[in-house]
Amino acid sequence: MTVAVAGASGYVGHKLVESLDADGVSVLALGRNSAKLPDGDNVRHCPVDVGDTEALTEVLAGVETAYYLVHAMAGGSDFEEKDRALARSFADAAAAAGVDRIVYLGGLGADELSPHLASRQEVGMLLAETGVPVVELRAAVIIGSGSISFEMLRYLTERLPVMVCPKWVTTTVQPIAESDLVASLRLAADQERVGAGVHEVGGPDVLTYEELMQLYAKVRGLPRRRVVRVPYLSPGLSSYWVHLVTPVDKAVSSSLIDSLRNDVVVTQVESPFTARVSMVEAIEHTLDDQRERMATDVLDADNGVHDGVFTLSTSVDMDPSEAQGARLDLSRCGNNLHWYGWAWAWVLRIWLGKLFGEKLVLQKPDDVVVGAAVDWWTIASIDDHHIVLYTDKWFCGEAWLGYRIDVSTSPELRQVGALRSRGLLGWAYWRAVYPVHLVVFRVMARKQTRRAHALARAVRDKAA
Repeated sequence: MTVAVAGASGYVGHKLVESLDADGVSVLALGRNSAKLPDGDNVRHCPVDVGDTEALTEVLAGVETAYYLVHAMAGGSDFEEKDRALARSFADAAAAAGVDRIVYLGGLGADELSPHLASRQEVGMLLAETGVPVVELRAAVIIGSGSISFEMLRYLTERLPVMVCPKWVTTTVQPIAESDLVASLRLAADQERVGAGVHEVGGPDVLTYEELMQLYAKVRGLPRRRVVRVPYLSPGLSSYWVHLVTPVDKAVSSSLIDSLRNDVVVTQVESPFTARVSMVEAIEHTLDDQRERMATDVLDADNGVHDGVFTLSTSVDMDPSEAQGARLDLSRCGNNLHWYGWAWAWVLRIWLGKLFGEKLVLQKPDDVVVGAAVDWWTIASIDDHHIVLYTDKWFCGEAWLGYRIDVSTSPELRQVGALRSRGLLGWAYWRAVYPVHLVVFRVMARKQTRRAHALARAVRDKAA
């Protein structure tokens, strides 16, 4: 079976493609920017504009099931008209190409819907107008790292121990775990088990938004958040302080906040879809999964904040002859602050941590392997060309420190530091030390290359 995923570069699309690829399903990943499309052994990139009906028809030829996960909400105030045009184009192309089924992810909600939710449900109707059977899944908040709704929840709860909120905090929501949603999307392609039409999906827990924020705080180990309800503060006004607190795209967050007035819960009594993951488990899994992925992802992360993680990197050019010394230096970590560079700065950091109850001790591992303890770190990932250290012993959150030796035509040493801040204190810590890190990281990387030069020369002298 060949499956096409329109919107594969988005959060849900990316996760769906990964799941399909892992099971050996042949996937056409559709999107305008090929560089942002997910890779895989069974994935073929198809750069195409969904609004180009003729080009899209050619791409969809031979496709049995086409997933439609496109949303123009980030495009600005006229997103509804853009969504209409894109939905009509996709429906026409799918019909012309002979697609057997369209699976679409929409939004829960009833009665007087916000523009965002109304548009989501209108798109489902437009997709079905050309006669191709459509399975429309309607969901609320998705609990997973990268979900815009979850990231808003994360930033608000982490950074605001006291929140002034309007009545929308009492609105009920039925979130769904990322794993349950992907499983539902996969099941929706099964024509024997799932009929065309609207199907509502949600997790086993129904909560208010306030309860969801308190639940996140509890799982994250944060004190209970104080929520002050102000009846005259509208969702529109709420968006202003949300923009101040969260780095989420303003156009997207404004539309989502406007939708908070609508209860988004499952009302269907019978459904072929079953979601079993509780919200506690979903939040725990999201945080754990992100931590595990950072072991490798941190070395390629962009500077700035993304999905609750602050990242800063620097690169220093190396002579090709220094690469051997740099690789040898990676295995010399532990029990020596000079290995990090600027040892006195690390001494200050250790003393700062003591003020907050940290007990950071130096220790050298017997073997430099994954899982070994290096000072207050644990080796999360290592090979001949890189090492990533991880710690959860910092008062300000979980941290990663990584080094990679790039032995391409222009050899360089890349150093990356990252912090998944915990609470307002963690966020304030990163902001306070950021200017210092800009200098210190550069110095640390240069000292690494100097040691690499000395080690490489020692190896050559010994060989001679």
